[in-house]
Amino acid sequence: MSLDSTVLDPRLDAFIRRMPKVEIHVHLEGSVRPETLLKLAERNGIAPPAPDEAGLRDFFRFRDFPHFIEAYIAVCTCLRTPEDFATIVREVGEDAAAQNIRYLELHFNPETNVRKRGLDFHEMLAGMNRGRAEACERWGVEMRWIADGVRDSETSPFSVTRTVDWITALSPEDGVVALGLGGNEVDYPPAPFAADFARARAAGLRTVAHAGETTGHATVCDSLDLLGAERIGHGVRAVENPALVERLVRERVPLEICPTSNLCTGVVRSLEEHPFRALDEAGVLVTVNSDDPPLFGTTLTDEYRVLARQWGYDAVDLQRIALNALDVAFLPEAERARMRAEFLAEYAALRDELRLSSVPA
Repeated sequence: MSLDSTVLDPRLDAFIRRMPKVEIHVHLEGSVRPETLLKLAERNGIAPPAPDEAGLRDFFRFRDFPHFIEAYIAVCTCLRTPEDFATIVREVGEDAAAQNIRYLELHFNPETNVRKRGLDFHEMLAGMNRGRAEACERWGVEMRWIADGVRDSETSPFSVTRTVDWITALSPEDGVVALGLGGNEVDYPPAPFAADFARARAAGLRTVAHAGETTGHATVCDSLDLLGAERIGHGVRAVENPALVERLVRERVPLEICPTSNLCTGVVRSLEEHPFRALDEAGVLVTVNSDDPPLFGTTLTDEYRVLARQWGYDAVDLQRIALNALDVAFLPEAERARMRAEFLAEYAALRDELRLSSVPA
């Protein structure tokens, strides 16, 4: 595994660092800072996956996708109280502000956290929302939640059913905007979860599913047809099926692509082989995301650098990809329109200041 080391034009790097951003595919439990993970493990009397930050970095060198899942579960094991969740959400907000990320949609796993770690769902969500409110007040970072059922849970498909039971009873103020489907796709196709996704849609929730990451393009098709998924998490295997690519373009189905994650988990062997650029050039509505930033040693800013270094994206391209994420976020239209106007004004000012090429509004 290697990342391209091409040196960026300092002006383009400054644009990437400073441009306003939105992230729509990032996992809350996978965003815990390593130093915080060690502190929470000690506070909760849990043996951490490694004794120090250097050990955690070694632990997060993944052999394959199942090894990543093993590490993810080890991280989740250290989170035991609503205050733990308030802490990690607050820190996600601080890290986002440092990258000028204005809005995030964060996946979280309610059923497994309740069943395996003794948390109460409503108390856990209240902790998350305390952290969310503090992040908004202190840094102006807004977050909303995607509640994932875990397809390969020991209780599957009940993990999804229980998640829908909880989130359909919430109010908009609780911040949950969508039902998601996570976990290992292998041997867990979408069909058993169709009725629960229909319940979520009937309750006014949005829907998204991980698909076409560790299995082929058929899982993407089934997630669209059987679950009514509005966005696809990852979806990179869609490139194998030209008819599916045409459908994604025609129906404007967004893909939430995470290049470094795909490299680290072995979904692709190299960034040279990654289909991001091919999907983009075909007209698919692509977005770029960090997935589980500390676990993969990345940030959303770094993912934009990958686009620039690896595939030659310039400021015009990067602005377009950033606006894709805003345009497909699960936001009220008035809020989206306000943010879009702000982003366009800031992009234009940045391009002028840095003497980068301009684009039409």
